[in-house]
Amino acid sequence: MKYKIEENTVQETLILPLYSRKLCTELYPNLYRDETAVHLIEKIDYDFSEAEKNSRSLMQRFGALEVAMRQNDLAFEVREYLKTHPCAAVVNLGCGLDNTGKACDNGSCKIYNLDFPNVIAVRNELLPAGEQEENIPCNLNDAAWFDRIDASGGAVFFASGVFYYFLTEQVRALVRGMADAFPGGVLVFDAANRTAVKMIAKTWLRTAKIKDVGAYFAVSDAPKEIGEWDSRLRVSSKGYMLGYNDLKDPSVSGFFRFLAKVGDNGMKMQIVKIGFGDRQ
Repeated sequence: MKYKIEENTVQETLILPLYSRKLCTELYPNLYRDETAVHLIEKIDYDFSEAEKNSRSLMQRFGALEVAMRQNDLAFEVREYLKTHPCAAVVNLGCGLDNTGKACDNGSCKIYNLDFPNVIAVRNELLPAGEQEENIPCNLNDAAWFDRIDASGGAVFFASGVFYYFLTEQVRALVRGMADAFPGGVLVFDAANRTAVKMIAKTWLRTAKIKDVGAYFAVSDAPKEIGEWDSRLRVSSKGYMLGYNDLKDPSVSGFFRFLAKVGDNGMKMQIVKIGFGDRQ
């Protein structure tokens, strides 16, 4: 039996990013592989005809490349942390149907996938937790979930495409709370400047009838802007299109490499890494 997804539901918002990751796997096989996405799409009963039609457009194909690079970059940072903290907690914030935690599994880490209860309900059907893994229903802005994470061996947190929909004040409060709760831990996530965030969030903000776009989280100079939030934060950033990979692969056109440069430099599309220093 396939899992039925209705149109215009929360579930639908989960499968479109999933389809993007499947598309990335097909378009850029040398750069990115997400076998979970390919497998899950086959298990879902949904009309993908519109997504398939859109996937032929130039910007949709570039959007797929963006998704691929973002996921690769975050996975790289998780694996780097696990090299020195092999028994760490690996925590996917706003996980949807993403399986990056499992893809980084070294056999001794603990994997946590966090999202809203209605999202975790879908995940439990399609991606039930394996050994050393837990799917946690929660609101990320309610710090009660901190107590569910066993960070005795360290903790690396990552968020993919999540913080664009948070108010700056919410991100600041979350980061400072995490610095209190998880000294020695690391948080990595994607971010962009104000211009890019307006483009990313335009449709969602209009649907939600939100006027004050400027209140939403955006960052240009992450070390300076986020570093000012708390003296314990060790902040660095890299462009997320070209910061980790030069994209000199036959599957990526020269035009797409040009757009990648514009994204990294003009839109400040970046992977932000925050190390939580010890309590002072």
